[in-house]
Amino acid sequence: MTERRENSEMDFWSHLGALRGVLFKIAVVVVIVGVAMFIYMPWIFDHIILAPCDGSFITYKWLGSLRGDGTLLPDMSGEGFHLDLINLNLTSQLNTHVSLSFWLALVLTFPFVIYQFWTFISPGLYPHEKSKATPAFIFGNLMFYLGVVCSYYIVFPMCLKFLADYQITEAIKNTISLSSYIDNFLMLNFLMGIAFELPLLCWVLGKIGVITRSFFTRYRRHAIVALVVLAAIITPTGDPVTLALVFLPLYLLWELSALLVPGEASEKDTDDDEDLELRD
Repeated sequence: MTERRENSEMDFWSHLGALRGVLFKIAVVVVIVGVAMFIYMPWIFDHIILAPCDGSFITYKWLGSLRGDGTLLPDMSGEGFHLDLINLNLTSQLNTHVSLSFWLALVLTFPFVIYQFWTFISPGLYPHEKSKATPAFIFGNLMFYLGVVCSYYIVFPMCLKFLADYQITEAIKNTISLSSYIDNFLMLNFLMGIAFELPLLCWVLGKIGVITRSFFTRYRRHAIVALVVLAAIITPTGDPVTLALVFLPLYLLWELSALLVPGEASEKDTDDDEDLELRD
């Protein structure tokens, strides 16, 4: 009994040491990339983060034909649009410089961070589980970055232009603060990146038997309504074109999730194959 307890304690401390090593590697890489982001932050701010503040942004050029009266088709051309930000707090620019350097470093090193955690948990997995992790790792990272790109070029510019031009009355002028702009920039981009992980999440749930493809068939109508509501929340413009531009990627994610989740028969066959692998 004493020997078993000592072995379990040794296993605990060895795992804790391995986890400490993983966290140390992640911290070192994030800090190095964060320092590089801090150095190049002025250029990143001018050419990437603040790019949607000017009417010459590529999205406004692409949507230049949408020149409506503001009811059904709002003016999304970007002609004459320019947004100047102001700083209200003494330390806001420094805090923004440091925090954005960290968040951008975390986004850029996201695959490395996930891989390091994978090296920590992989020794406890079966061979067939390890073989499925590599495509899931690649697919999950691609979908996250695709969601961020979709938000940066479609969702965020449309929300920014609508909210920056919106006025209850002409007597009230919009003056956007730096902190407000950065908060919305990070929130929308990260939310869309996480939303694009839906197919991977459904694939995992399908593999462990929580959902099957019949779930998507049964609740497709409910999902369409929910996705329309979600798209309306993300894009407060209310016009059908902007709503459709946000709804379509979300609905395609739903359909892609349905394709990745096995049906009932194929799920059973997969489980049988895994049992055979375990027996071998």
